[in-house]
Amino acid sequence: MRVILYTGKGGVGKTSVAAATAVRCARLGHRTLVLSTDAAHSLADSLDVEVGEHPNEVAENLWAQEVNALHELESHWEKIHVYLSELFASQGVDDIVAEELASPPGMEEVASLMWIKHHRRTEQFDLLVVDCAPTGETLQLLAFPDVARWYLNKIFPIERRVMKVARPVVQPFLSIPLPGDEIFSSVKELLLDLEGMKQVLGDPKVCTTRLVLNLEKMVIKEAQRAFTYLSLYDYLTDLVVVNRVLPPEAGDGYFSGWRQSQERYSEVVDSAFSPIPIRRTRLFEHEVVGIERLDDMARSLFGDEDPSTIYYHSVPQQVRRLGTGYELVLQLPFVSKDEVVLTHREGELFVTVGAYKREISLPRVLAGRQTTSAKLEEGMLRIGFGSARR
Repeated sequence: MRVILYTGKGGVGKTSVAAATAVRCARLGHRTLVLSTDAAHSLADSLDVEVGEHPNEVAENLWAQEVNALHELESHWEKIHVYLSELFASQGVDDIVAEELASPPGMEEVASLMWIKHHRRTEQFDLLVVDCAPTGETLQLLAFPDVARWYLNKIFPIERRVMKVARPVVQPFLSIPLPGDEIFSSVKELLLDLEGMKQVLGDPKVCTTRLVLNLEKMVIKEAQRAFTYLSLYDYLTDLVVVNRVLPPEAGDGYFSGWRQSQERYSEVVDSAFSPIPIRRTRLFEHEVVGIERLDDMARSLFGDEDPSTIYYHSVPQQVRRLGTGYELVLQLPFVSKDEVVLTHREGELFVTVGAYKREISLPRVLAGRQTTSAKLEEGMLRIGFGSARR
């Protein structure tokens, strides 16, 4: 099963682009499910059909689903949730507040994404198009499996062994309930589910991420940071979609300033995301609502191509740990070291090659560190980061 994740800053038209992709793929004969994991669902509004919390067929070869995050949370988190509620209540926390505290932020969306693993196992669909939450929330979700793997391998076995020995001795002297084996079993199941989800989302032959943006400075900056973080966690970004581009005929009168601004930022997008392919779709003169108009949007983006194609096959940015420092690796083919100039400012790295300059928003793990080395080998620029600045 092919998986495409669409994300972007809230309000850029991410849901419309995801739905349009799904509509077009369904018409090309793929059994396609478009799935919304955003808590503020708008997929049904975009398709202009009724969409439930389980897949329902809305057109030939096309199914849609808006995940009920609360229901999924209860399914995957029930025993742990009950234990945490009792723990907080034992310390005098109000019952309602204890109930809320027992659900960690982001767990609803994590539970929703587990549907991806479920659908792959059932093999009902050829393609899964996921309308994710806005960028920041999506990046947190995609980081969860890595955290889960570390906890499962490093901490979980130790805690469970300690608790088995300590519980009979310590529990009579404490006023708080200690977790039993059933809680640890639930935690382990949850962590294994997350690990299984990573095996799907982290496989570049199966899953790719696509960034949706508008030609505005704040939106582009957020998309750049998202691109860097996706690379940090080894998720493949295979396409950037620029939505709501003003057509040439809108270049006069009231919209002339907007048109000029978009032309300027369009060049920034080309520079910032190269070599990732970039597709553009115009600002339509009508609402893009309903299956026919979504198909029009898909055709403006993809033409006669199959949108399920993987448009790019390698991660152009990688961050990896080297001893006490880090190394940022960038693809820079067909240039010599004499052509490359690096400028490092707080939180940003500027790479200039000839007349072209690319701005890279650094992830937090690198933002406070000093650059220590840079070398170009076989088309790969390797930049070393040492200790944090003081």
